[in-house]
Amino acid sequence: MLKRANVAIAGLTAGMLALIGGRFPPLAAQTQPKDLDTVIQQQRLKAPTGDPTWRRPPSSVAAAAAGDVSSVLFNWRWYMGMLRGVQEIESIATLELRKSTGTISVDGQPCNLMNYRTSINYQVAGMRAQYTCRLPNGQSRTGIEVVSGQNVATPFAWDEDVIGAGLIPGRGTATPKPGALAERLIRLWSGPQGAVKAAHAGGAATKVAVEGGKAVVTFPIPGVQGAVAKATLNAENQAERVEVRHAGVVTEFMYDKYADYNPEDDKVDAYFPGRIVEKRSGVTVLDLNVVETHVGNMYVVVPVPKNMQGRATP
Repeated sequence: MLKRANVAIAGLTAGMLALIGGRFPPLAAQTQPKDLDTVIQQQRLKAPTGDPTWRRPPSSVAAAAAGDVSSVLFNWRWYMGMLRGVQEIESIATLELRKSTGTISVDGQPCNLMNYRTSINYQVAGMRAQYTCRLPNGQSRTGIEVVSGQNVATPFAWDEDVIGAGLIPGRGTATPKPGALAERLIRLWSGPQGAVKAAHAGGAATKVAVEGGKAVVTFPIPGVQGAVAKATLNAENQAERVEVRHAGVVTEFMYDKYADYNPEDDKVDAYFPGRIVEKRSGVTVLDLNVVETHVGNMYVVVPVPKNMQGRATP
């Protein structure tokens, strides 16, 4: 009887650790080594002898030169800290850019940010960006810009005067912004984590190559017909630049200073760029210095207000 109880407890403990592994780094190694060879060797020691699934992916440049999309995307996600557990499952479902400063373009003018915050859900696709800034003339501006791509066939974009506007009658106003739909979906799926997710979702349409000695990944943007992105990976297998072409407009995203910007008591070795610059047709529309993130599956929902539902999308 006691033996059975011990077995049951051991099984329960293993199950709990498996669940935790999707949210936190392995307990035995809270910091992921940056050397991919070291990690692969560590995993091989744990793997069953002759298990063909345990292999060393080629370097991203070598893999891209060989047209090996799978290995390039594996390296990209691994070096972003997105793969969790012994089975290395991609586990970043939601995240928040909680605090950042810099500038945002408002009415064609640079507006100095007091804060810029973005909440993203990748599983039920949606993004809400909130900002407060000050124009050169001293006037303050605030904005809540939302996009929902949970239904790829009928995505929506709108602005809110309060978070969740239009969900409860009489509480806030949700203003349709169909003209901003493509721009916001492109921003969602060109982000540091969003880009590799979109590339993975692209299937056969996702291609890899080598340009200027660096691996590049080309993929379609979900929900935006004809939008094609090209991500250039740095030496750490993280996107340093994502360029998107759509309807004659070129949008560029530049990423630098990758690190874990989560609070000190919630470090999860999931990486995010400390500097983000977005340009549209060569003009800077967003320039962010990241202060704090919450990468690790926060509670993020972006429900569509009733006055959006049934509205035709461009």
